[in-house]
Amino acid sequence: MRIATQLDTDGTIDQTIERARALRDRGFTSLWAAQIFGPDTLTTFALVGRELPTLDLGTAVVPIQPRHPSMLAAQARTVENAIGGHLSLGVGLSHQVVVESMWGLSFERPASYMKEYLEALAPMLRGEDVMSLGERVKVVSGTMGPKEWVAPSLLVAALGPQMLKIAGTLTDGTCLWMTGLKTVASHIAPNIRAAAAEAGRPAPRIVCALPICVTTDAPSAREKINEGLAVYPTLPSYAKMMAKEGAVTPADVGFIGSKEQVTDLIGQLAQAGATEFQAGVTGSRDEQEATYELLSSLI
Repeated sequence: MRIATQLDTDGTIDQTIERARALRDRGFTSLWAAQIFGPDTLTTFALVGRELPTLDLGTAVVPIQPRHPSMLAAQARTVENAIGGHLSLGVGLSHQVVVESMWGLSFERPASYMKEYLEALAPMLRGEDVMSLGERVKVVSGTMGPKEWVAPSLLVAALGPQMLKIAGTLTDGTCLWMTGLKTVASHIAPNIRAAAAEAGRPAPRIVCALPICVTTDAPSAREKINEGLAVYPTLPSYAKMMAKEGAVTPADVGFIGSKEQVTDLIGQLAQAGATEFQAGVTGSRDEQEATYELLSSLI
């Protein structure tokens, strides 16, 4: 299992590049960033990747509703070319409260919408011409950039059975968040692997992001994680995964404790079927330093 970590993209581009440089110097070769309400992650990655061309960079994830697949394909292929073939494009559905209340867009039948979107997006990422006339996603498009450009790896934030089948059938894998060890082993890995095998695709990537904190004060660390991530149990998709795990709070799925305890949990995640651990490092400055030190030793 590959060890990766999250890249904070808040602030100036120069600050983000320096943070990425510092993580690279710690030994990380794979960095991931979300697309929420801050800077555009793909544009940021084009600049980070030009400065630090050995890094693999991944979006976890870009919401699909505000971006037509033709536009996203063109942007992702351009970034992939700019950074030398090191992009993982993670896409997702966001959440109903965001899509409808903040963007004024439809969240109707999200799984079928994602399937239509991917049926158009995936071939365009490979540089193919597309005529896709779905019920809600319509694309008649020429090649997005020179055909010799490399296609980025495509992943989906897939949690439920329908989405896991779609991800395994049409993409290279899934990006997870708030999904614990038992759920990865019993639900995520078996379902997406079965879908990929049925579609004749290679074994899927399973990129699992979780909060992590090496600490001597686990109760305090848990409290801070629960405060900082309090919104996630209120979002239906994550709440379902937490319930499946038997978790009540975000800290219940986190990797929190001594160096030995956290190392053991990371090992269990690999055994559960994750192919990459995306570490959401949290805690005090000293706790973060201890966590990064441990992660660097495992790379």
